This record gives sequence, structure tokens and C-alpha cells, in this order.
Amino acid sequence: MNALAYALKGFRYVLKKRALRSGENLPKPEIKEFDFIPNALGGRFSCGFAKADILPADFGKKKYYVAGYGENNPAEGFLDKPYVHALWLDDNSGRGGIVIVSIDDVGMLSRDVNTIRKRLREFAFISHCRSINVVSTHNHAGIDTMGIWGPLPFTGRDHDYMEFIFNTVVDCVKKAYEKRQNGRLFKGSVEVEDMQEDIRLPVVYSKTLTRLRFVPENGGRETWLLNFASHSESLQGCNSRVSADFPGYMRERISEEANADVLYCVGCIGGMISMEIPDEKEIRDAGGDFAESTKRIGRKLAGYAMDIKDEAELKPDISFARRECYFKADNTVLMLAAKAHIMKADSYCSSESPTGYVLKSELSYFEIDGFKILMLPCELFPELAYGGYLEADECATGLAPSSNPVPLVETAGSDVMFIGLANDEIGYVIPPNDFLLHETLPYAENGRDALGRRHYEETNSLGPDTAKTISACFEAIQADVENKKKLFN
Repeated sequence: MNALAYALKGFRYVLKKRALRSGENLPKPEIKEFDFIPNALGGRFSCGFAKADILPADFGKKKYYVAGYGENNPAEGFLDKPYVHALWLDDNSGRGGIVIVSIDDVGMLSRDVNTIRKRLREFAFISHCRSINVVSTHNHAGIDTMGIWGPLPFTGRDHDYMEFIFNTVVDCVKKAYEKRQNGRLFKGSVEVEDMQEDIRLPVVYSKTLTRLRFVPENGGRETWLLNFASHSESLQGCNSRVSADFPGYMRERISEEANADVLYCVGCIGGMISMEIPDEKEIRDAGGDFAESTKRIGRKLAGYAMDIKDEAELKPDISFARRECYFKADNTVLMLAAKAHIMKADSYCSSESPTGYVLKSELSYFEIDGFKILMLPCELFPELAYGGYLEADECATGLAPSSNPVPLVETAGSDVMFIGLANDEIGYVIPPNDFLLHETLPYAENGRDALGRRHYEETNSLGPDTAKTISACFEAIQADVENKKKLFN
């Protein structure tokens, strides 16, 4: 065992001892029960939209770090501006509106999301807003918002930049509310057959591009919510320029050609679901500038979104539930980053966790006229959502697929639109029967299984129990949903 392995083992021991000595009690998780009412009487939707760029005014004068690949990658100019987009949606049933914010960044931790919520507390009271949600496009060309892509052991997260983001989000949410107007909401989708790739077995992912399209009564500019499963990383790890990556070019084309504003969010992208890059080898051989190919990818996906024809109108009826839960923090490296304030993550002491610490996060669930939406605080492996687990002789542990939790769509009993990196970023969530760590340097180095496969994603995960915690939390939400609906049958 080398020095690093001894150090990690020692740090793990110290973390556990420190946690157990504190004797702190876990705060009770917050549970907002499903606010279902039969035959909502809203009559029509209200929707508002606002956006603002989040390129800081001192960009080019102050050092910022590009997030999402290797650490210590200072930004060298920008290709296009990353944005904050805010959406207000209300069914006018009297229960209050909901807010969804999408940020062109790699991820926002729960602590930051709750900071935004606190700063919007007065707004929520005045506007009767019942739910504020912050999602990330998981942009690998954005400025570091999590801290782990700086010059380690120092943070890559800039305090003033985070304040700028917080203030921008608050301002956009208020403007979206002020700009709300009445109209109709339509749901449509299309299968995108030729744009994604899955670089870790099993090959399971959603090809569905889902669109919620709000059409105002006055015939003005539409507002779209788009959901698709892919890492926003088409500029690749050789990039040092700030950008919104392909979602920015997708939104740009839709704005120009469809006269619509777009809020974009990602689906189940773990494992790893990315956009396939035509001529990738040729581009790398020519110097590795993926700017033009990224633009083409974004504009091509926009074409799919604009070609959606099969739509159904949704009645103005939005039901909502939210449930907090605790995740065991098995990852010694990430916990050390949190304790060193490289990451701004709130942790709590628990004797049930291998390191002595747990992280509190949340799942949020919506139904819009029966259309189900689940917000997940992570990069979920798609097989955990849809099924298709590796068999015992194909996976890293030799365990049967039954050792994994029931796929989320089975728990829901029907199709669900999954929104990842929502209200937190706890990393990859991996099926337990394919979770493998390095023998001597767990979470610090990639493990390799008997089939020679590299297990990188485990190094950026909380641990092997995370999937089961998410499954249990969603099962509790669904039990609440079913019980509430039975009361009115």
C-alpha cells in the first residue's frame, strides 16, 4: 500500500471519529405532501419567462476556471455567453405558481439552491409561489460553480461570481413573474435517433426530446421547456473557452426561427450519455477545436425540437410534492473537499455512514394534467430509471440485476420525464451491481473490473447506496401521491 493509500485510510478514520464525537442530531427532513385537488378550476395557464447572461463584468481581468473536465483550467476567452433562464408557470387553481430556473453551469449544490430560495422568500410569499427549483444544464464549458475544478487544493469557486449568479437568478425569477401572461400549454416529443452515444455498458438511454410549449393568448412569443439526455460537453476537455456549449446554439436557432424562448434541462445522463461528434478524430488531429461541430450539434437538435408535430394540450392542473432525504457520504475524497471548503456542501453527522457524514438532498415531483415529472439531484444512470441492468456475468460485482432497485418508471407505473441536476449535484448514481472501486485508492483512482472496463464514474459518486436511497425516496413520494388520489375517488 503506497503513501496515498495510507493517507486516504487515515483521513477516513479521522472523519468518522470526528463525526461520532460531535453527537449531532440529523435535522428532520422536510416533506411537502402531494397537493393534489380533483378537477382543478384554474381554467388557463399563466406563464412568464426571463433570461440574463452570467458572464462576469470582470471576465478577462480576473482568473476564472472552466468546470467539468480536468482541474486548473483557467478560462481563455469565451465563445458565447452562458445564461440563466427562469420560467414561471401557474395553473391558476389557487395553489400557487411554480418556478423553474435553468443555469448554464456544471452544477449547483443544495446549499446554493437554498441560498437562492431564502433570497426569494419574500417574493414567494407575495406571489404565492409554492415551489422554486434550480436546475443545471451540466455545462462543461461554464465557470466553476462547485469548486473542484480549480488549482487543487484550492477551490475554483469564486465568491463574487457566486453572488453574481445568486443575484441574477433572483432578478430573473422576479422578471419572469412580472412578465406572466395567460395561454395554453402543449406537450409533445420526438425520438432523436442519431445524436447520442453511451460510453459505458449497458447501452441504455432515452432518445426522447420532450417539449412543453406555452402559447400565449395574444399570439405573441412562445415559451418552450425542452428536456433531453446528454452531457453538455461537446466542446470537449481540450477547451478553455467559456460557452453554453450546444444548448446555447440550440436555443439561439429556436429563438430566431420559431420565435420562442427556451428553458433547457437534461435528463438521465450518467453512464455516460453524451452527444456523438461527427468527425471527432479528424477534428482532434487538426488541433481539437470543436467550436463549429458544437454549433452544428446544437442547431441540429433545435431542428428536432421545431419539427415536433404530435402534441397534446394539457389542462391547467399542476400538482406537486417534495421530499428531502439523506445520502451516505462514502466518498472520502469528496468529503475531504467539503471539509477543506473547496466545495460548499453542508454535511451532517451520522453513525450509519462509512465516513460518519451524510448529505441532505431532495427529490421534487410534478404532475401537469397527469404528465409526470421527477426532478433528481444527480447524474442518474439511465438503467436506474428505465431498466436494462447488466446481468451477473456482465457486471463488475457478479451480482444479479435483482440486487438493484426497481427502475423508477416501474415505481411510477407509467412514463416519467426525468430532470437531472435539479436542486443539487450529488454526482453519478450507479447501479449497485456494477459499482466498483479501486482496491487500494478508492474514489481517488479508477477501478478496473475483470472485463477490463474502467470505472471512472464511481470516483465522482457518493457511494454504492445512493441509488437505493433515491429509489426509496421516490417510492415514498408515489405512496403519498396514490393515497391523496384515493381520497377523492
